[in-house]
Amino acid sequence: MFKTNTYFEDKVISIAFENEEGKATVGVMAPGTYTFGTTTVEFMTVISGSMEVQLKGASEWKTYNPYETFKVAADSSFDVKVVSDTSYKCVYK
Repeated sequence: MFKTNTYFEDKVISIAFENEEGKATVGVMAPGTYTFGTTTVEFMTVISGSMEVQLKGASEWKTYNPYETFKVAADSSFDVKVVSDTSYKCVYK
């Protein structure tokens, strides 16, 4: 079954599911700056829009556009800047 999660005063909304890839979410982010924490390795793919991402310990931001994926280590965090509505898929390993 699906589970809906909302974060940051409903500015980030995700739907959790599980398939052959494992546990995953798809969601949308409204414009803003967000910090997310991880417990497992995460592979985040931008579907539409774009994200500026700064991984924990990194000094620079990197922009990800549709179909681009970045990896976040387990037990870490990352910052995201979104300037327009953006959709994503996140797979947890």
